[in-house]
Amino acid sequence: MRVAVIGLGLMGGTIAGHLIDDGHSVTGYDPEPDRRAELRERRGMPADSVADAIAAAAVAILSLPNSSIMLDIIPEIAGAAVPGLIVVDTTTGAPADSIEAARQLADAGIAYTDATVSGNAAQTAEKDIIFMLGATPEVASTISGLLQPMCRNVYHVGPVGAGSRTKLVVNHILSINRVAIAEGLVVAEKAGLDLAPVLEVLKDSAAYSKAMDIWGSRMVEGDYYPPKSRVRQSHKDARLIRDHANELGASIELQTKVREELEEAESGGLSDADNASVMEIMRRRAGIGRIE
Repeated sequence: MRVAVIGLGLMGGTIAGHLIDDGHSVTGYDPEPDRRAELRERRGMPADSVADAIAAAAVAILSLPNSSIMLDIIPEIAGAAVPGLIVVDTTTGAPADSIEAARQLADAGIAYTDATVSGNAAQTAEKDIIFMLGATPEVASTISGLLQPMCRNVYHVGPVGAGSRTKLVVNHILSINRVAIAEGLVVAEKAGLDLAPVLEVLKDSAAYSKAMDIWGSRMVEGDYYPPKSRVRQSHKDARLIRDHANELGASIELQTKVREELEEAESGGLSDADNASVMEIMRRRAGIGRIE
């Protein structure tokens, strides 16, 4: 299949690599020349614009920092009027933005799905992720075969917008688990316990969550660079989670605390650190911080 990938950062670049390995013809665009060069090294074809990337594509996969940027390029995609194109948007963004993108593209005869991802770039590299599709049954069926080889599972969770909503719920719970692990490990550290065996106990206990597999070792070791998922991106996601819950009139007391930790991390010099660095915030509060 001819596939365009728009956004070749941590996630998009990895997705493009998987598609190439699966035998697809991949054209990609990113405003950063280095990202386009990396695609060429992976045997993909870099393009000079979004329109050039999608010109001959059957599917365009978007992997962008936020849905505001996504909406900025939707008119360019719609204007290209590629017959039969399906836009697969993996961007974590506001559900209303997904619905608006679908509306604009439908006017141009282009199908859209918010195909959000649960997992970071490292998990994407290992194909240890899931896709959550907000789409018509027909579109979901068409693209599932393309996505399935690079993940554990593909879930069709409802119409357009449902993929974004489900991702925000996943991130809501996952981010609370991440902060809970950091807080508990710092208590253990202050108690003089060896954190490596404590983490193993936690993983084998009723306290276990998958967040321990993702961030536990990095928290224990204070290993925050290079990031597999950045604090600033998670802070952006936390604001989306807040807005989503407020729109629905749902309780977000725990998530509010998580957002405060991320805000402290971002303002405390950890904006581009891995999400595991929430552990550093807990350590600083306990007087055992490791980095300035």
